[in-house]
Amino acid sequence: MKAVLIYEYGGPDVLKYEENVAEPAINPDDVLVKVFATSINPVDWKVRDGHMKGLARVFPVILGWDVSGVITKVGSQVNDYKIGDEVYARPDVSRNGTYAEFVAVRANEIYFKPKSIDHLKSASIPLAGLTAWQGLFDHGKLQAGQKVLIHGAAGGVGTLAVQLAKWKGAYVIGTASEKNSAFLKELGADEVIDYRKENFEEKLKDIDVVFDTIGGETQIKSLQVLKPGGILVSTVGIRDEAALKAKGIHGAQYMAQSVPENLKQLAELIDAGKLKPVIAEILPLKEILKAHQLSEGGHTRGKIVLQVVK
Repeated sequence: MKAVLIYEYGGPDVLKYEENVAEPAINPDDVLVKVFATSINPVDWKVRDGHMKGLARVFPVILGWDVSGVITKVGSQVNDYKIGDEVYARPDVSRNGTYAEFVAVRANEIYFKPKSIDHLKSASIPLAGLTAWQGLFDHGKLQAGQKVLIHGAAGGVGTLAVQLAKWKGAYVIGTASEKNSAFLKELGADEVIDYRKENFEEKLKDIDVVFDTIGGETQIKSLQVLKPGGILVSTVGIRDEAALKAKGIHGAQYMAQSVPENLKQLAELIDAGKLKPVIAEILPLKEILKAHQLSEGGHTRGKIVLQVVK
């Protein structure tokens, strides 16, 4: 099969596109998915450059942890899915991933893809969608009528978080560049703050939930706008636990988990027209180098999708 592998940690140049890679074997609780599309997430290049060495790795490694495709084999213990089912998933990041024509995925990590969109759009959803859903609702406890501040609102996770927060009935504020302001308001943002020209910490107060995908000084400044008892949810880690405690703010750092029920909820919202994928660019698998460079640049609107099977 065609796949992209890495044989060592490093920059984008360690990504190797190959055409004669062995098809993965499946375990009894796995399904084998023919990958129609996958997408790029920051975890991809963090693993690639060696920042997540805690995950067990034996080179060569296939990266990529979004998939939309069709089941071609089922393990002996799998009862809920069959050959030919169209599914989408965020597979286990400790296993070989989806920059390949086939991927082995545990059946308890997948769900039927949204019916109303194609595989390219479907592949943009799992990891970012799970991150947004779990951050806002499981960790942030976001409720209707609350105020939420979403940093990096125009990114892959942010564009879905804006839509999900608005669907929940929250008052949604996003930080982004000025060029994305009108776009984010179309997605449902009530306010957009241009981080290049405005200081959000001077404009906002009494925020219930801050959804932080940026970290650093942005996270520290966010403590100034949260109300006592508010929640700071971060995908990049909590920088100063003591500062949160001193201000009476709750902190939650997390990595999205593969929860089929969440994938079901996301698919239902997509099929109901209440959540839409946002795709910055679609590239063929062999242009993986360009895809990583674009993602690491940090200024794409929505997701970068890789088309694996036409």
